[in-house]
Amino acid sequence: MISAIVLAAGASARMGEPKAILKIGEKTFLQHIVDVLYSACILDTVIVLGNDAVKIQNTLDWFQGKVVINDNWQQGQLSSIIAGMNRLNGTDLHGVMICPVDHPLISQGLLVDLLQTFWKSKKKIVLPVYDQKRGHPVIFSKELFDELKSAPINVGARFVVRQHSNDVAELVTTEEGVVQNIDTPEDYEMKILSRLK
Repeated sequence: MISAIVLAAGASARMGEPKAILKIGEKTFLQHIVDVLYSACILDTVIVLGNDAVKIQNTLDWFQGKVVINDNWQQGQLSSIIAGMNRLNGTDLHGVMICPVDHPLISQGLLVDLLQTFWKSKKKIVLPVYDQKRGHPVIFSKELFDELKSAPINVGARFVVRQHSNDVAELVTTEEGVVQNIDTPEDYEMKILSRLK
């Protein structure tokens, strides 16, 4: 089984409001990501909140999974990954897919391809590549959980990827969303709203 951690704990300082509750059509970023995960048969999902946790939680009446509050969210993304990992179900767990909320432009097809690559390649890390750039989401094997938990907090999960450069499977994709951060109102307008018009 592959579980998922959706990272939504950051300050969203440049956006000016929580990215998690921005809309793609009728759904928030969070709901869109979780729905796509569910459509790809990833049913065990943990949402990690931090800054603006209460405001975001008030929009999660639709969510039936686990919500974790990372009180140390200011330490960076790795602290949220660890907080999420600590709530994963251990039984039959083979790995985790890490989904940052500021990369909402993911599809069922992409996630299915990432999962198939994980199972077929036997690699410990699987990530998408668009135009020779690595993106998100990333799958980490359960074998790497201890290394993730002990990685330098200021470097984050990238440290583990670098340590296992020979054990990474790259999935080349035509989906630009894997490398598109939605960090500013301009990003939101150009990459999300303009596509929906």
